[in-house]
Amino acid sequence: MKNLIVVESVDEWPRQLGDFEVVSDIDYFIEEHFQESKNYRVFNLCRSYRYQTSGYYVSLLAAARGQKPIPSLSTIQEMKTKAFVKITSDNLDALVQKSLADIKSDTFELSIYFGKNIARKYDKLAAELYKYFASPLIRAKFSKKNKWLLSSIGPISLKDVPRSHKVDLIYFAESYFKNATIKKPVKSARYSLAILRNPDEALPPSDDKAIQRFIKAAQNQQIEVDIIGPDDLRRLAEYDALFIRETTNVNHHTFRFAQKAKALGLVVIDDPESILRCTNKVFLAELLKRHHIPTPKSFIIHRKNLEQLLEKLPVPCVLKQPDSAFSVGVVKATSREDIIEKTEAMLKESDLVIAQEFMPTPFDWRIGVIDNKPLYACKYYMARGHWQIYNQKADELDFGHAETFPMEEMNPKLVALALRTAAAVGDGLYGLDIKEKDGKYYIIEVNDNPSIDAGVEDKVMKQSLYDEIIAVFVKRLEQKSKGFSE
Repeated sequence: MKNLIVVESVDEWPRQLGDFEVVSDIDYFIEEHFQESKNYRVFNLCRSYRYQTSGYYVSLLAAARGQKPIPSLSTIQEMKTKAFVKITSDNLDALVQKSLADIKSDTFELSIYFGKNIARKYDKLAAELYKYFASPLIRAKFSKKNKWLLSSIGPISLKDVPRSHKVDLIYFAESYFKNATIKKPVKSARYSLAILRNPDEALPPSDDKAIQRFIKAAQNQQIEVDIIGPDDLRRLAEYDALFIRETTNVNHHTFRFAQKAKALGLVVIDDPESILRCTNKVFLAELLKRHHIPTPKSFIIHRKNLEQLLEKLPVPCVLKQPDSAFSVGVVKATSREDIIEKTEAMLKESDLVIAQEFMPTPFDWRIGVIDNKPLYACKYYMARGHWQIYNQKADELDFGHAETFPMEEMNPKLVALALRTAAAVGDGLYGLDIKEKDGKYYIIEVNDNPSIDAGVEDKVMKQSLYDEIIAVFVKRLEQKSKGFSE
């Protein structure tokens, strides 16, 4: 995907940036190759984004042409919306207070050029604001009463950049484009995909080899790929789609990425609704109950009903924190006293706790589903000498082995239950954990960010597993470009 800088006069831009093209707004409006090609990221540096100005129409036409405008129309609107500015101020409150602590006056303006400020001490604040309002040149205004608040934020034109800042502006732009450039561009790429990973994650949902296979699948389907990290929220506007390959949670940057991607109109897996529904076990328990999906007997415990439920709770039972993952925050209680002790400890972290009938089995079925279609089938065996797949010890994590099976060998009732459950959650990529006991199947978990590792989940399908997942992105992008919404 090519990078295009649009200005109202090419003389306003001091110099050419390598292979990045600089054009006037008029040329962008009328020249045929800009009208017909979707293969552009359009950096809109016009003087104003007000309604019906050239800047407004550059972003509007870029979106209509299937290109990627920066800023997008949604970002332009968000900068005007006081409620969104206030939410941003609240979210960044600690950073704002720390960054501006030494300012003596009651007002302060921060100029942000491609996510940077000329004073390095404001770099972090500038970068965080740019994540919320991805626009090449912006100015944030702060005011202080009892504490510092973000009062407004908006775009500035090149003419508003002081002459003394121009050298820094060019340097920031060059650095931005250098970091944003795809190292291995796909010839005639139709779309661009960002894959979110966290290099510091101990147990990522996909290993390095699997990620390379996703990249291969995307490139074979004419999608260029960029691997992004937790600090790259500001770059989402550059892409057509987002694939989250980091363990998700609601109170986490992965959820903010999903929300922002959806707001920008990207095709996103995992979508924010799926993250919300799957990562909170209280929500999931109620959802499955409403859809009459078989599960082990489940109870929602809070401080006021714990005593009443004690006689009803099966012993032993499994206690779960609502946002538990990888068996962390999931414990077995073997007596009434044990239930009370462990539940009271969990209630210090959450107002609600899930109690579930203990259903020991040597393995759990994992059925992978995407777009409401079955994808892969595995048996995940329990860790040796343990009742869970993962056994978190003091200094290590032990886990059971896995087997993968052709989907056509699966019991139709097992697959049907997985599909019915997935449909109740959404149409994303899910891993359904299912217990098999006495010939019956019970849903244990629905994972919105299921593991897909080389040599495990792909053991049967090989590269075609990755091809099918990427094909869902392509289908949704094509429907979106034709005016349909999924």
